[in-house]
Amino acid sequence: MTDHNIIIQKATIADADTLLALSRKTFFDSFAHLNTPENMQAYASNAFTPKRVKAELNNPGSLFYFALLNGNIAGYIKINLDAAQTELQDGKALEVERIYVLAEYHGKKIGHELLNFAFQMAKDKYLQYVWLGVWEHNQKALSFYEKHGFKVFGSHPFMLGSDKQTDLLMKKEL
Repeated sequence: MTDHNIIIQKATIADADTLLALSRKTFFDSFAHLNTPENMQAYASNAFTPKRVKAELNNPGSLFYFALLNGNIAGYIKINLDAAQTELQDGKALEVERIYVLAEYHGKKIGHELLNFAFQMAKDKYLQYVWLGVWEHNQKALSFYEKHGFKVFGSHPFMLGSDKQTDLLMKKEL
């Protein structure tokens, strides 16, 4: 699936180190300025480890895809199906657990292409909706998802270190 030289490519276990570095960088770039270093490090020390990334890549219900622009990795998406979903575990739904784009590629429609890829996958699997969780203070992401037809349907707590935050749950009916 391509647009403007954007290629969506499945990540495999051989990509674990690349995915780990990309996950860590995009997460810190997105949230470090809004949270304490202690809470960021506490979360990262659990979420971004080689063992955790390999386990996620080996989970048949979790799928990772890189977005490549002109051959360079620009971002990625993590899609969860069935029991791999973090919350709803609805067989009629697809969860976008993570979607991140490196800062230098913002504004190049990478996120748009990754989201459209997830929508197409859900349609190809005859699913009814796509859902995700997004931090209530992440205005840029909230606007992005609303622009793509997502609507808030609930919330859940998210622990970032010792900071109990609120993620808004959003879904888009297909």
